[in-house]
Amino acid sequence: MIKEKITILNENGLHALPASRFVKTAEKFKGDVTLVKDGVEVSGKSIMGILTLACEKGSKVVLTCKGADEKKMMKALKKILEGHD
Repeated sequence: MIKEKITILNENGLHALPASRFVKTAEKFKGDVTLVKDGVEVSGKSIMGILTLACEKGSKVVLTCKGADEKKMMKALKKILEGHD
């Protein structure tokens, strides 16, 4: 299991489009992924869950990836959260 605290750097935060990209990317991996913001934990494979976090630019989240492909998953998802995708 890998955990990392990440600051949302995407200009518009984690609104519908990047959240959708995040979920589609997460679904390509076999492992589990969660996002935690302000004590609320949601599945990284749930668009509705991610949108309920209301992550604006500058929000801090904890991204947790667990499974055989966790390192690749962390790298790909971190890129989206930091606005590099």
